[in-house]
Amino acid sequence: MSSEPIVKASALKSGYGEAMVVKGLDLSLVRGEVIAILGKNGMGKSTLLKTLMGFIKPAGGEIAFFGERMTGLPPNRIARNGVAYIPQQEALFQDLTVQENLRLALVRDRDFGPMFERIQDHFPFLAQRMKQKAGTLSGGEQKMLLIARALIGQPKVILIDEITEGMQPSVIDRLAGILTRERDAAGTAMVVVEQHVKFAFTVANRYAVLELGQIAAQGTVSDPAAAATVSRYLSI
Repeated sequence: MSSEPIVKASALKSGYGEAMVVKGLDLSLVRGEVIAILGKNGMGKSTLLKTLMGFIKPAGGEIAFFGERMTGLPPNRIARNGVAYIPQQEALFQDLTVQENLRLALVRDRDFGPMFERIQDHFPFLAQRMKQKAGTLSGGEQKMLLIARALIGQPKVILIDEITEGMQPSVIDRLAGILTRERDAAGTAMVVVEQHVKFAFTVANRYAVLELGQIAAQGTVSDPAAAATVSRYLSI
C-alpha cells in the first residue's frame, strides 16, 4: 500500500443546523486500506459518510480525496473523482431493470459490457437477471446489486453504510469475500460503517469507534485486543 493518503479528513465538523454531530474528526486512508467505523446508534457514523460524500456541507475542517481539496463540493463532483457511496437507505430504482440500475454508475453505454465482465464473477446471478426489475429481487439480491453498482465503475474509494442490515449470514459471508477480493485485487479503499463486528473485521484493516461524533478508540483489526476494545464501547 502507498503511504500517500487518498482519503483525508482533518478537524471535520458537520451536523444538522445548530446540532453538531461530527465534532473535529480526523481520518485518513491509503490505497487498498479499509477502515471500519463502529459505534452505537446516534454517534455520527452515517453523518460522517454523508459529509465525506458531499450530502452534508461541513461546518468546519477539510476533506481531500487523492490530494485534492473537496470540502463542500456536491456529490456528483465527488463521484466523478472516483468515489462511490452505498447508503443505508433504499437506493435502487425499483422500477428500473437490473441492467438499468447498473448502467447509472457509468458515463457511457459502450462501457457497460467490459465493465460488467470485470465484476460478473462476484455476482453470477445478475447476468441472468439483467431484464428483471430491481424491485422484484429478494432483499439480499438487492443489496448485492447495490454493491455491484458501486464496483462496476471501478471506484478508488467506496463509502459503505450498514450494508449487512437485514442480510442472512450466508449472504454476509459472500459479501465479505467480494469486498475483500476487490480490496486486494484493485486496491480499492473503503470506509465501512457497520454494526456487524465480525463482518467489519473480516473486510477491514483498521477500525475506529465513534462516540458522540469523535473517535474514542482505534487500531488494527489484527490486534488481539481489538475485539474486546470494540465490545466495551458497544456494550456501554
